[in-house]
Amino acid sequence: MIRPADVGDITRLQEIEVAAGEMFRPLGMDLVADDDPITVDELRAYVEAGHVWVAWADDRADAVGYLVLDVVDGAAHVEQVTVHPQAARRGVGRALVEHVASWAAAEGFAVMTLTTFVDVPWNAPYYERLGFRQLGPADEGQQLRRVRSEERAHGLDAWPRVSMGRDLTA
Repeated sequence: MIRPADVGDITRLQEIEVAAGEMFRPLGMDLVADDDPITVDELRAYVEAGHVWVAWADDRADAVGYLVLDVVDGAAHVEQVTVHPQAARRGVGRALVEHVASWAAAEGFAVMTLTTFVDVPWNAPYYERLGFRQLGPADEGQQLRRVRSEERAHGLDAWPRVSMGRDLTA
């Protein structure tokens, strides 16, 4: 089940992000694992804009995943998609991405973008299976380049990262 988030979900979303971050620790990506979750104020702004969706698994009372959407260079931009490790590999992330891709297409967005790690199995390789393709620098608009610059400043380029896009018009 997927639905738009409400402000009552915010604490759970932060819990999911912290738990999911631990999946990066065995890869030597402690910076990612130790990163603070999206703040309450930031999440509230996304929720109030109608740009956060939450997912439940049939056998759990709590949300198990969420997706935060932004608008970057006129594209629907996946700011964050996170699934609790206890619900991993059950199609929750795929369901969230597909749900939001359908929503974005219905809202008139032609492209969905995101930035992600190249070599993490549940990042770029996973998104490629969902129809995303890697974008080169010439494919990135000014705002997406700014997102990448902020990621570099935050230290995330200690591991290879890439911008990706998916056509929503097909």
